Amino acid sequence: MSYTTEYLKKCQGLIETVAAQEAQILQAAKLFSESILAGRMVHVFGSGHSRIMVEEMWPRYGSFPGFNPIVELSLTFHNLVVGANGQRQAMFLENVTGLAAQIVRNFDLSEVDTALVISSSGCNVVPIEMAEIFQKKGIKTVGIISKQHSEASTSKKQDGRKLQDFCEIVLDSGAPVGDAMIYVDGLETPVSPGSTVGSCMIINSIKAELANMLTQEGHPPKVLTAGAVIGAEKATEIFQAAYDEHAHRISKMYQKVGIESYVSKEK
Repeated sequence: MSYTTEYLKKCQGLIETVAAQEAQILQAAKLFSESILAGRMVHVFGSGHSRIMVEEMWPRYGSFPGFNPIVELSLTFHNLVVGANGQRQAMFLENVTGLAAQIVRNFDLSEVDTALVISSSGCNVVPIEMAEIFQKKGIKTVGIISKQHSEASTSKKQDGRKLQDFCEIVLDSGAPVGDAMIYVDGLETPVSPGSTVGSCMIINSIKAELANMLTQEGHPPKVLTAGAVIGAEKATEIFQAAYDEHAHRISKMYQKVGIESYVSKEK
């Protein structure tokens, strides 16, 4: 068996894991639909490479407004690897207590909001504290973890609690302990992670169920769609409308944030 065949076979196992969670995926979509139909947003957060799942949800082709993608560059900018803005700093910062509170401080949150927090291990401090803050504010939160990896890992949070301890719904990407799925002959450590594959399947399954729910409620979402599918003029129209809707939604997140001022008071 080639390594390509082996990896794809492992991915088939991830599909089966995600498929077994259809009921929970529907529950997550239902929670999110309630926030979006109310004119609010689903806050989506992930540190490290979990940023990939945040951007998979919105904005990209086949996605639609209703999500607040919280991508903190200090935790997710991997391209330089070393030097200023390097990987060492990012890995250090995602375990700094109190950083999550500073991130959330930027938003005027409501109990009508919901949240999605992604962390493969479920053990890094910032995503755990994000979910903990959301829970304290009455915001129902969905977590995506790699169950096997999380159970084998030790939380870096002082009290030992993990992401799943602060989530109403927990979804499993199906990735193994350590994430990497392929052992190459002569190489001591495995390669080719699986959490991104499993987590992206979860993200897009939620997205499909959610699009159906919004449509059934009479509010079909403005889906970013390629010109090759619907023509350049229509695609541009939808893109502009979707971005404008996002602006309308996100403006509410800053309307009454923090200390009151004369511009934040009701007119």
